[in-house]
Amino acid sequence: MTDGEINQLADTVRQTAFEIHKFHRHGHLEKIYENALVHRLRKLGLHVEQQFPITVFDDDGTVLGDYFVDLLVERQLVVEIKAADCIANAHIAQVLGYLRSSRFEHGLLINFGAERFQIRKLKLDAI
Repeated sequence: MTDGEINQLADTVRQTAFEIHKFHRHGHLEKIYENALVHRLRKLGLHVEQQFPITVFDDDGTVLGDYFVDLLVERQLVVEIKAADCIANAHIAQVLGYLRSSRFEHGLLINFGAERFQIRKLKLDAI
């Protein structure tokens, strides 16, 4: 996918998530927002994988463990969902860690828990 295509995909996810936030507001658990986003993105015809596994390796190839990314959209865009008061630096670090471990370049961090909708697009340049 080109940068323009991934940005368009991110915009679609962003707009869909915003519509979910307008309808459901804040106050639900992360899983509710995750399920809503999966449902609506699939209705748009997008390929969405929920709780996508990522294996983390050490420099010598030793498996260190597994992460589960909330969503992987179109096999290109990592989406992490939060239901917190605000986006914290630890949330950003988590998504960047997912990107480094998975070798994906682009991620979205979406927080449905705040009164105002919050979203951050993250890109890992050095893969």
